[in-house]
Amino acid sequence: MTRRVLLVVRWGVFLAACGWLWLHLTGAESTQRAWGDLRAVAANMAPWFWPLALGLTSLNWGLEAMKWRGLVSGLERMPMSRALAATLAGTTMGLFTPNRTGDYVGRVLFLAPENRWQGGLATLLGSLAQLVATVLVGCTAIFWWQGAPWRGLAPWWQGTLLGVVAVAGSVALLFFLRPHLLGRLVRSVPLLRRMGASTDVLERYAGHELWLVLGLSLARYAVFWAQYVLFLAVLAGMDWRGALLVVPLIYLVVTLVPTMLLSEMGVRGSAAVVLLGPLGAAPGLVLLASFGVWAVNLALPALAGALILLVARIRTRP
Repeated sequence: MTRRVLLVVRWGVFLAACGWLWLHLTGAESTQRAWGDLRAVAANMAPWFWPLALGLTSLNWGLEAMKWRGLVSGLERMPMSRALAATLAGTTMGLFTPNRTGDYVGRVLFLAPENRWQGGLATLLGSLAQLVATVLVGCTAIFWWQGAPWRGLAPWWQGTLLGVVAVAGSVALLFFLRPHLLGRLVRSVPLLRRMGASTDVLERYAGHELWLVLGLSLARYAVFWAQYVLFLAVLAGMDWRGALLVVPLIYLVVTLVPTMLLSEMGVRGSAAVVLLGPLGAAPGLVLLASFGVWAVNLALPALAGALILLVARIRTRP
């Protein structure tokens, strides 16, 4: 990549991210209504709410940056500030791709050019760890879920859904704890065979390192779990105990349904309305809480990442 191409990429991503965020945060009538509702509710909020919500956002992405920094530490040393910048830049790149696959590109730009293929595979390993955390907690919540939608399903449907989720989680856990199998899978895909030598990075991780990464993924999950419960309790007036049980199911649906980052708000909101309805939650307030979580936990970091991509020092040659 030449400096001229990098300059075009920087400005292209920055303008595209700003344009998408502007359209999705101000263009739709439902979003404008959500902003109005949020401003109306904000006037009566306790003064500690927004500092706590933004503090949880900072902790969330800080844990993710720490996890990614550990995964690429065998490739090159990286200060925490640069790891955080790469993580936010990846969030911005994820705006334009299904299930945030652009996240990998945004992060590896902050590595040396010769380490970027390997860095992409290390990032994939971190994503697997987050998927395992989501499925593990989601499966546990399914066992305890007593809401009307779940009770209304036939027993064989309940078993089928739980089985599909359990299989997906087991496969993800297998590839995460045995990353050399992931390397073989990559080498078996014709379009990815050029990465063959780079898959060696997947065999460098010791067992204790993988468990540490999984622990950080669970810690991060606990943070955005608490954040969503906070928004539901304060904005939607829900009992926090009911929200605590249902939020893992919402995240499970959002994770397993293919989305783009900006459409994730709609998927999450719809899932929240369906799953929280049996608990007596008002649909409008549930959507408002979902919008608030999306705005502070994804839209704000994506905007910060767009600015970082514009000014960060990125190498174009080995």
